Amino acid sequence: MQTSNRLFDDFARVASGAMGVASGFKGEVEALVQRQFDRILARMDLVNREEFEAVKEMAAKARAEQEALNERLAALEKKAARPARKRAAKPKAAAPKDDTA
Repeated sequence: MQTSNRLFDDFARVASGAMGVASGFKGEVEALVQRQFDRILARMDLVNREEFEAVKEMAAKARAEQEALNERLAALEKKAARPARKRAAKPKAAAPKDDTA
């Protein structure tokens, strides 16, 4: 019986050592993949979240300003068109007749 316990103990130590090696290998592979991923992202010249949000806010503000300016322009065009219609609607006064001829 002593031999089988010792055999199991040896197997347990080998398995434990293998798990330690596998864990270390896993850490190395994860670090390698992370470094490679960082290199790829650096070459892509991507923006970070803060920069994206800032540009998104600027675009929303510019869109709102453009809509306000469009409304203002439409109102001014409407106002400018009104007097022209009034002038066209007024009848022209007849020219005085010259009876001297």
